[in-house]
Amino acid sequence: MAIAMGWHKPDNVAGSSAPAIMVGLFVATGGLLFGYDTGTINGILAMSSFKAQFNTGYVDDKTHEFDLSPSQISIIVAILSAGTVVGALFAAPVGDWLGRRISIIGSICVFCFGVIFQVCADAIPMLLAGRFFAGVGVGSVSVLVPLYQSEMAPKWIRGTLVCAYQLSITFGLLAASIINLITQKMNGPPAYRIPMGLQLTWACVLCLGLLILPETPRFLIKKGDKQAAGLALSRLRRLDVTHPALIEELAEIEANHDYELALGSASYRDLFVGTPHLGRRTLTGCGLQMLQQLTGINFIMYYGTTFFTSAGVKDPFLISLVMNVINVISTIPGLFVVESWGRRKLLIVGALGMACCQLVIAIFSTLANDSQSSLVAKLLIVFVSLFVFFYAASWGPVAWVVTSEIYPLKIRAKSMSVSTASNWLLNFGIAYGTPFMVEEGSGYAALGAKVFYVWGAFCVLAAIFVYGMIYETSKISLEQIDEMYERVAFAWKSKNFEPSWSFQQLRDDGFADSGIPPPEHELQPSRTTTTTSESVQTIHTDSSSPNESQSEEDKIIQQMGMGNIDFSY
Repeated sequence: MAIAMGWHKPDNVAGSSAPAIMVGLFVATGGLLFGYDTGTINGILAMSSFKAQFNTGYVDDKTHEFDLSPSQISIIVAILSAGTVVGALFAAPVGDWLGRRISIIGSICVFCFGVIFQVCADAIPMLLAGRFFAGVGVGSVSVLVPLYQSEMAPKWIRGTLVCAYQLSITFGLLAASIINLITQKMNGPPAYRIPMGLQLTWACVLCLGLLILPETPRFLIKKGDKQAAGLALSRLRRLDVTHPALIEELAEIEANHDYELALGSASYRDLFVGTPHLGRRTLTGCGLQMLQQLTGINFIMYYGTTFFTSAGVKDPFLISLVMNVINVISTIPGLFVVESWGRRKLLIVGALGMACCQLVIAIFSTLANDSQSSLVAKLLIVFVSLFVFFYAASWGPVAWVVTSEIYPLKIRAKSMSVSTASNWLLNFGIAYGTPFMVEEGSGYAALGAKVFYVWGAFCVLAAIFVYGMIYETSKISLEQIDEMYERVAFAWKSKNFEPSWSFQQLRDDGFADSGIPPPEHELQPSRTTTTTSESVQTIHTDSSSPNESQSEEDKIIQQMGMGNIDFSY
C-alpha cells in the first residue's frame, strides 16, 4: 500500500509496516466524526426547515423573515467546542487509566449519545445538550486518535499516518456538504434530522473495528506489561516475538521510559517545570494548536454558507461543497511532503500562503465600492479556495503531527490533552464570537470581509512562531526526539540533528536516579536540571574492551550479520 502511494520503507527496516499502516489509517477515520458534525451544522443553520422549527420569534432586519438570532447561532455552533474542551481534558487521565484503544471506544459511545439527543431535539435546549455531549466525545477522540497513531506507527511513515486524521476530517466535511445539498429542500424536520442521524453510521463501524485492534506497545510498557507489549508490537510489525529486531525496538522503548521516570514524576505540574524542557514543549504544543484555530479556517467551515450568502454569492450551498472538495484534495499533497519537506518548512510555507490570500481578500473588500460587489464575490471565492488549499496541505494535518510527537511517553497523554484543549478553547471563542464580529446591527462589529485582516495577521504570527519554536521531528523515533530537545538549543538548528546514542545503551552503561547520564555519553545534562554534585551520584561502568561491554543480544545480532540493520523503527 505504501509503495503504491509513493512511500518506500527503508531497506534496513526489519519486518512489515503494512499492519501498522492499515491500523493507523483505520483509526484515523475517527476524524470523520468531527468533520461531519462541523459540516452538518454549517449547512443546517441555513435550512428553512431548521429555522422554522427552532425559531423563537426573532425576525431578520434585512429579509423580514423569521430566523435565528446571531446569539442563538453562536451558542448552537460553539457549544460543541465547549464540550470538546471538556473531552480533551478528560482524555488524558482516561487514556492513561484504561488505555488508548478502550478510551477511544468510550469516547465514540459518548458521541453517539449526543447525536441521539440532537436527532430527537425539537427545541434549542435539547439540541444544545446533544451538541455538548457530542463535543465531549469529539474532543476526547481528537486527543486519543493521534496519540494512538504516533505510538504504534513506524517512524518512517509516522507523520503521514497522523496526517490521515486531518484527511478524515476533510472527508467528513465533504460528506456533510453533499448530504446537506441533497436534503436542504425537503420539507419539515427530515431536512436536518437525516444529516444529523447519519453521524451514527461510521461511529458504530469504528467502534466495532477498534474491538479487534491491538493496544499501543508504548502504553503497555508504561503499565509494566512487557509481554503484552511484545505481542502487540509483533502484530504491528509482523515479526515473531523472539525476532532480534522486535526485541531491540521493545528494549529501546522500555529503556526510554525508564530514563524518563528517572528524571522525575509525571504530574500536571511537570508539564510546565519538568525536564527535559517540558515547559517549552508544552508551550510549543499549545501555541501551535491555538494558532491553527486563529488562521480563520473554522470561520469558513462553520459559517461559510451564511457568509457567502451575505456576501452576495449565488448558490452558497454549492460553493460550500466546492470548498470542501478543495479541502479534501489539498490535504493529499501534505501527506506526501510532510516527511520529505519536514514539519517546519511545510508549516512556514502554509502560514505565509494563507496570510497572502486573506490580506488580498481584506484589502480588495475595503477598497471596492457597491458597484463592484459582483467582482468582490468572485474574488472572495477564488482566494478563499487558495486559502483552504494552503491550510489543508499544511496547518490542517501537521499541527496534529507535531503535537503527537514532541512529548515524552510519561506525560504524552497529559500534554496532548492540554494542547488539544487549547485548540478547542480557541475554537469555542471563534465559533461564538465570529457572528458578533461579522454581522451588522446594534452591538456588532460589522467587519464583514474585513475580518480577514485579523486572520491574516495571525497567519504572519504563526510563521514567526514556527521558525522560533517548532523542532524538526521527521525521520527520527519518538525516543530520539527526547535526545534532540536535550542537545539542540534552538528550533532553527534542529534540522541538522543526528541521533548519536540509544536509551538502551544509556541504561546498560548506567545512570543515576537523577537521570543524569555518565560524562562519556555525548548527551549533556539539561541546563534546567541540578548539577552532578547536587544530584544522586552517577553510576559508571568499569572500563573494558568493546567486545566485553557488548550485551548478549548485541553479540547475537553481530554474529547473525544483522549489525547494519536499524532497529529504531
